[in-house]
Amino acid sequence: MPAPVDDASEGDNFTDSVAVGFTPAETCRDPGMATITKKELIDRITETGVCKRTVVKRIVQDFLDAIIEELGNGNRLEFRDFGVFESRVRAARRAQNPKTLDKVHVPPKRTVKFKVGRVMKMRLREAPLEVDEATGLTLHAAGTKTPRPTQPRNDGAARSRG
Repeated sequence: MPAPVDDASEGDNFTDSVAVGFTPAETCRDPGMATITKKELIDRITETGVCKRTVVKRIVQDFLDAIIEELGNGNRLEFRDFGVFESRVRAARRAQNPKTLDKVHVPPKRTVKFKVGRVMKMRLREAPLEVDEATGLTLHAAGTKTPRPTQPRNDGAARSRG
């Protein structure tokens, strides 16, 4: 059973960055949101007719492998206007198992932080966002309703992921 995880913000600005593998309330996947896979992205690029699918697939995979390699080496990757990937070390800490109330040691671990770049931030701000005044739910182009994001808990409460 995994150790409990403290999801209190450690000074991170949740609107500007997201730690990979960490899902505070406002970054949870929206049920009305489409998921674009690597295959679909490769297909979109291939449709431009510039390269064959096998070439595009190899380039995309090499690019992703290079990102993983550099982050694994502790390097920072900066893509102007897109964003910045950084490898961070989360300090060791003591946590509490909510089921047994036993104190447990959580060792230090490496995570990845992504900070949104200028152009992406502007694009996200320009995206239309409609809210149904009667229910307080966000309306999407497809007409589906989803709950508004809630604020992260800053009361130090721990929740387990699993």
